[in-house]
Amino acid sequence: MIRVLDEARSRDYYARAFGLAVAERFDFPDFTLIYLRDPASPFELELTVNKDRTTPYDLGDGYGHIAVTVDDVEAEQARFTREGLPATPVKTLKHGDRALATFFFATDPDGYKIEVIQRGGRFA
Repeated sequence: MIRVLDEARSRDYYARAFGLAVAERFDFPDFTLIYLRDPASPFELELTVNKDRTTPYDLGDGYGHIAVTVDDVEAEQARFTREGLPATPVKTLKHGDRALATFFFATDPDGYKIEVIQRGGRFA
């Protein structure tokens, strides 16, 4: 679960960036829960929108990031760039001579980092 300031902006981002669609939405007096799902996998992300919130959340020093795997990380990074979605250049993390991960980081509208990793090897 991540807390977001603007439901529409976050839903648009996660749909465009990762193909996540609303699976369920529950409206309560003080907050709304939105469950986003990739129809092709069991992955689900819960967005919480607190209705009285008007200022961005302080992500603090406890949040790391979430990660998703893709078939072609270079193509995904190029697509993010074309669509104006914030993304770092693609990098490869090695341990000695072994490539552990080829990836880039995306940033959602609330500042959350999402690692986009090439599927294969350790991340099959």
